[in-house]
Amino acid sequence: MQAGNARYRTAKDIPDTVPVFPLTGALLLPGGRMPLNIFEPRYLEMIDHALAHQRLIGMIQPRLDGALRSDGEPELCEVGCLGRLTSFAETGDGRYLISLQGVCRFRIASEMHTRAPFRQSRIAAFIADLDAEAGAGEVDRPALLKAFRAYLKANDLDADWESVSRAENAMLVNALSMMAPYGPAEKQALLEAPDLKTRAETLIAITEIALARDDEDFGSSLQ
Repeated sequence: MQAGNARYRTAKDIPDTVPVFPLTGALLLPGGRMPLNIFEPRYLEMIDHALAHQRLIGMIQPRLDGALRSDGEPELCEVGCLGRLTSFAETGDGRYLISLQGVCRFRIASEMHTRAPFRQSRIAAFIADLDAEAGAGEVDRPALLKAFRAYLKANDLDADWESVSRAENAMLVNALSMMAPYGPAEKQALLEAPDLKTRAETLIAITEIALARDDEDFGSSLQ
């Protein structure tokens, strides 16, 4: 997996501990890019820490049931995605504008107790994700594009089809999953899909359900 100037090939390239950034509704996938506007002091410090070390941050959602720790902080989902900090800019009002590129998914092994204001966890990386094209040939590309077209048409949207047609299967599946305007549960399901084929199938199923629900809502409004 190439991310910025770094290449991640084996488990040795992935650290055992990383800072984690809990963010509801955020979905980062291997190879994907996520822009972030950082302004909270503890996360500004987290970015400083990442820049001084491996430039890796674990994006993860708070647990979907809303469970809290004893200190009031949210419990975390088990699975997140590592992102390499590939773009960084400071603003004049104390914010950081950054971009993360997805490297691989991880499972939280345990959360560390540190004096840092941001959270850090020991992780077990999904090493298979480092092969960016693994399973890409098994993706049902026509079915994925059909569902994507139907969603765009239903919502009166357009897309750069020239760019879509040039995209490799892995990039297409992950980019469409990240762009999809679905809720935290659906985003987590897409993240935890075991492979690209299953992720594409999950995205198609979620999209078809959303389209069917929209049709039912439209029909109800006419009655």
